[in-house]
Amino acid sequence: MKKIIFFLAFSYLASCQGTKEITTKSGLKPEKYSNTITADELKTHLYIVANDSMQGRETGSIGQKKAGKYLISQYQKDNISFPKGAQDYYQHVPEAFLNAKRNEKLPDSENIWAYIEGTEKPDEVIVISAHYDHIGIKNEAVFNGADDDGSGTVALLEIAQAFQLAKKEGHGPKRSILFLHVTAEEHGLHGSRYYTENPLFPLKNTVANINIDMIGRRDEIHPNTNNYVYLIGADRLSTELHQICTAVNEKYVHLELDFRYNALNDSNNFYRRSDHYNFAKNGIPSVFIFNGVHADYHRKTDTPDKIEYDALTKRTQLTFNIAWELANRENRIVVDKK
Repeated sequence: MKKIIFFLAFSYLASCQGTKEITTKSGLKPEKYSNTITADELKTHLYIVANDSMQGRETGSIGQKKAGKYLISQYQKDNISFPKGAQDYYQHVPEAFLNAKRNEKLPDSENIWAYIEGTEKPDEVIVISAHYDHIGIKNEAVFNGADDDGSGTVALLEIAQAFQLAKKEGHGPKRSILFLHVTAEEHGLHGSRYYTENPLFPLKNTVANINIDMIGRRDEIHPNTNNYVYLIGADRLSTELHQICTAVNEKYVHLELDFRYNALNDSNNFYRRSDHYNFAKNGIPSVFIFNGVHADYHRKTDTPDKIEYDALTKRTQLTFNIAWELANRENRIVVDKK
């Protein structure tokens, strides 16, 4: 019995120590800013991004370009600039690149980017990504893609707004943050591949990628709760990234973290199916935040009225808090795995 009590006490202390390592910059807790991420604002954005007028945001389409203009308008409204070294909010992705692997006759498209420069380590960059394309119109039906990946798209807007508020109040991130809305994910992760092959900031200076793809619904595995999220890939390259994700969640958000799709033998192969993979294969620690698939996946019924905005809010707040820790900790996380 004494041995059991000792073991439990040791485990508790180790857990407390791990949590204690989470940054509280100048004594400031990130909840002040993560709490500015609200269900109402996420809903407002999503009903626009996943509106019929966006025509399903097919890569290079008029609807996708219209959605991109809306994203830019929100960054401008919040006084968040395009990245240092860029001419505007667009990274143009030529049709020759998009069609090189399999010619789907895609037109030119664009990644959309916004940027908050770090206060102490501006050359080190955290990339937070989400794809803003979807699959367009089929048989005259608009496929709105509210969850896939309208949910991640609007999450980026709210996360950026929260970081910008912190900066305005004198608590800007130590490291720079690139908010990257990538195109052509649905056609083979082309937008993120284009960025990693043509990076604005050297990949060697890219500390981590947090990728958000579908965070507004629940799947059949969790029929009775939406208080969960899948984390995929965090421990593939960096033990620290995995520890940060779990410690931040334990301290601030309290979601159930589900790692089943992080298994090396995952038959769904989700680790290679979203944009984080193009960062990971270049040696950049990456985590994929995901709610799993559901009956409306890639169907015309993936509409904003079916989003569970309380879950979308908590998962967005988790992403913000992970990014806050990565951006503000003293040392950049270590790549300790191949």
